[in-house]
Amino acid sequence: MTQTTTAIVTGAASGIGQATAIRLAKRGVSIIAGYYPGDPHDISITCAEVEKAGGTIVPVPVDVRSAEEVDILADRAIDSFGRIDIAVAAAGIVRVSALESMLDSAWNDVLSVDLSGVMRVFRSAAQRMQQSGSLVAVSSISGGIYGWDEHSHYAAAKAGVIGLCRSLAVELSPREIRVNVVLPGLIETPQTMDGTNSMGSDNLLRARDVIPLRRVGRAEEVADLIDFLASPVSSYITGQSIVIDGGLSVRRPHTFPHDPT
Repeated sequence: MTQTTTAIVTGAASGIGQATAIRLAKRGVSIIAGYYPGDPHDISITCAEVEKAGGTIVPVPVDVRSAEEVDILADRAIDSFGRIDIAVAAAGIVRVSALESMLDSAWNDVLSVDLSGVMRVFRSAAQRMQQSGSLVAVSSISGGIYGWDEHSHYAAAKAGVIGLCRSLAVELSPREIRVNVVLPGLIETPQTMDGTNSMGSDNLLRARDVIPLRRVGRAEEVADLIDFLASPVSSYITGQSIVIDGGLSVRRPHTFPHDPT
C-alpha cells in the first residue's frame, strides 16, 4: 500500500474547502475530499483542479451530521492511502434566523454541522492517526470575535469550535497531534455571496470600505494559512486561533469620537 501524506478535507466542493484541497495537493498531499451530496457545487471541479496540480484525490460523499458517514470517510483514507496525517474541517452552513422565531430544529441543524461536525471529523481522524498529525478547523470572526444579528446559532457554533480545539490541543498533545483554528473574516466564497442567509455580493462589495486592506479576502489566502498550520513548518503551534480578516477585527470603529488633542 502506498504510504503518502494524506489529508481529509470536508466541504471540499467549494470555497475554503476546495481551495484547501488544491493547495495541499500542490505540495504532494493526497486528498480525501468530503463533499455533501446535496451541495449544488460540483466536486468534479475540485477533482480536476487537484489533478491539474499533479495531486491525487478521492471524492467521498459525506454528511458531517452523521457519525457513521464521517467514519466511512476516514476509513476511505486508510483504505486508499494507508494513513491520515491531516484533517481539515471546512464543511459549514449559514442560515438566517431571528431568536424569537428560531425553531429548535434550526438551531440544532446549524450546530450539528458547524460545531458537532468538526468534532466528528476530528474524532474519526484522531482515532486512525498514527503518532503525530494536524487538525485544522474553520471558525469565523462571526462568533469567534464579533456577534452577528439573526445568526446566533452560527455564531455560537463558530465560538464553540475555538473551545473545542483548544481542549483537543491539550488532550491530543501526548500523541503529537496539533489542533488549530482559523478565523476568516469577509472572504469571497459561494456561501458568503448568498444574499439570503449571508452577506450577499452587494454587501460584500460595500464592506471593502471598512476593511483596512480595502478588499475582501480570497479563499486561496485562507487555504495558504491552513496549509501552513497543517505542515511541519508550524510544528510548535497548537491550540491557537488565528484570524485572517485583512485587519477588520482590529480596526478602530469609525463611530468612536476623535481623540482629545
